[in-house]
Amino acid sequence: MIPSAARPAITSAAPALSIPQGSALQLSNSTPVRYAQLFELKSTDYTGWARGSRSTDIPAFYADWFFHRLKKGYSAWTNPFNGVRGYVSYENTRFIIFWSKNPRPLLEHLHELKELNIGCYIQYTLNDYENERLELGVPPLDERIETFKLLVKQLGIGHVIWRFDPLILTDKININLLLKKIEYIGNKLFGYTEKLVFSFADIASYKKVKLNLEKNGINYIEWNDASMNEFAKQLSELNKKWNYQLATCGERIDIQQYGIEHNHCVDDNLMIRFAHEDKVLMDFLKVDIIKMQPVLFDMPEIPEDAIKINDSTYAIKRKNNSDKGQRAFCGCMISKDIGEYSTCPHLCEYCYANTNKLSAKSNYKQHLNNSFSETITGK
Repeated sequence: MIPSAARPAITSAAPALSIPQGSALQLSNSTPVRYAQLFELKSTDYTGWARGSRSTDIPAFYADWFFHRLKKGYSAWTNPFNGVRGYVSYENTRFIIFWSKNPRPLLEHLHELKELNIGCYIQYTLNDYENERLELGVPPLDERIETFKLLVKQLGIGHVIWRFDPLILTDKININLLLKKIEYIGNKLFGYTEKLVFSFADIASYKKVKLNLEKNGINYIEWNDASMNEFAKQLSELNKKWNYQLATCGERIDIQQYGIEHNHCVDDNLMIRFAHEDKVLMDFLKVDIIKMQPVLFDMPEIPEDAIKINDSTYAIKRKNNSDKGQRAFCGCMISKDIGEYSTCPHLCEYCYANTNKLSAKSNYKQHLNNSFSETITGK
């Protein structure tokens, strides 16, 4: 059992709840359950999980709900494949990874994470498809850029990661236009971000997305190896003025010759960087934190496989924490998602997470009528 002093002080902890018999999971003091957006430790054996919701935008539309549930100590979600309800305990939460296209509502809640001694970083999808009207539900571009800067001012550089995701080609959007859009945002974010993560829209793999785009008269063009390489080459040239870290998300293609790596969106290296003083978390990740002592007024070199934290501190990982069940080119840690599908009112034309716009609107309306329910939908 993790000592109580090591746990965040969450009120109304899950074990005090009355969970219906026959539910997918029963909560107890010794068995905190897995959670998607939270990095959580299992008190019996120090195992845990990390992930941000890819099925909805919790920061944009459900921030109040989430922080209410965090204080309550648990939430519930419905498995989209079998309809079974599961319960998730936040008793031992140590770290949160948020994913959002509009995380502005987080600004008024970040102090709550500090009070609970919970670390975080944000995967911020900041695209520009305003003229093409592909993301009707997001705020104006310059407002979203300002939100990015405000979050960085509170959290620090590196805690907010810029994603232009996905990159879409249509009869109105070509590679040159995409690069102009990226250049505009990249110039605005200079000094506020260290990294740009992107992916190439794979429309053919998502039948629902393909049908939605065709229904709305959007003449998409599939990426191929030649166009992906051409984009990567030009982006690499553009990046010479910023020197951002460039990475793809879940992409098969190898474009490392342009300085573009495969990304780890749920990244234990970032957790180590931002939470290396959290001994419980580091023990779970199987990480040794090494404090160097100067030798003749100089610091020794750190090992090649070490993670540099600062000039006098580095970390060594004793375990590969990647999720073996993910796609071959995904470097994320193992995780579980508490978000629910068909709940995102951004209403992006290329969305794979909503069955249709009507269902997303209906579920969000239902949430507003019962906004502090166990589940996002209020059902």
